[in-house]
Amino acid sequence: MILVIDVGNTNIVLGIYDGKKLIKSWRKSTDQSSSADEIGMFMVQLLKFNNIDTSQIKDVIISSVVPPVMYSLERGIQRYLGITPVVVGPGIKTGINIKYDNPKEVGADRIVNAVAVLENYGGPAIVIDFGTATTFCAISANYDYLGGVICPGIKISMDALISHTAKLPRIELLKPDKIIGKNTISSMQSGLIYGYVGQVDYIVNRIKEEMALGDDVKVIATGGMARLISEESKTIQRVDHYLTLEGLRILYEKNFPGGK
Repeated sequence: MILVIDVGNTNIVLGIYDGKKLIKSWRKSTDQSSSADEIGMFMVQLLKFNNIDTSQIKDVIISSVVPPVMYSLERGIQRYLGITPVVVGPGIKTGINIKYDNPKEVGADRIVNAVAVLENYGGPAIVIDFGTATTFCAISANYDYLGGVICPGIKISMDALISHTAKLPRIELLKPDKIIGKNTISSMQSGLIYGYVGQVDYIVNRIKEEMALGDDVKVIATGGMARLISEESKTIQRVDHYLTLEGLRILYEKNFPGGK
C-alpha cells in the first residue's frame, strides 16, 4: 500500500492505494502551525482507526502548494511511519512537456492533475480544479502542458463580499431555484453560484478557441465545489473528485514501478 497526500491551502487530502485501488481517503484542514509529532500521531491514529497497520504502508508521495507545512509533514512521516516521502517537484518524471514561461511556477497539484487526466481520459483536455483558487489547465494530446488560468475560488469570493460590506450576512453556498433572488440570501447565492458558472463556461470556451480544437477537448473538473458548479455548467463533461490522488498514484508508479 502507498499513502498519497495532496497539501492544499485549505485542506490536506490523504488516500491509501492498494495497487491501483483507492481503498480509503480522508480530508483535514491545513494547519501551518502543526508540529511533526502532531502530524505523525494524527496519521498513526487515522490508520489504526481504519484497521490499517503502519507496517502495511510501503511508501508515501506528496504534492504540496504550501511550503511552510512541508518540514513538519515530512519529519512526521519519517518519525512515525519510518518512511522518507517522495515529494512531487524537480527530478520527478511526469512525461509532460511544460510550456509555461517558467516551468517552476506551475503548482505541483496542477501537474499531478494533468498526469491523471492524460492517463485516465486522454487529451486534449481542460482540467478545472475548484480549490482555494480555481485553476484551469490546458493540455494537448501530445502531453504538452500549454498553460492556464487562475481565479479566486468561490469561497474566497464569498469571504471578500462579506468582509467588504456592512450588512451582507455569511451564507451557505447552495444553488437557489431561480436566478432572480427574492431576498438577500438567495440573491447572494444566485450571484455566487450562477456568476461562477458563467465565469467557468466563458473561460472554458475561450480556452477551446485558443486551442482551436472545438468540442474534441475533454473538460474534467475536480475539487470541493466541482459537483455544485457542474450541475449548471454547459461545458464541464465529468467530475472526478479523486483526480489529484489518482495522479499521485500514477506518478509514483511512473517513477518507482517496482517500489523504492
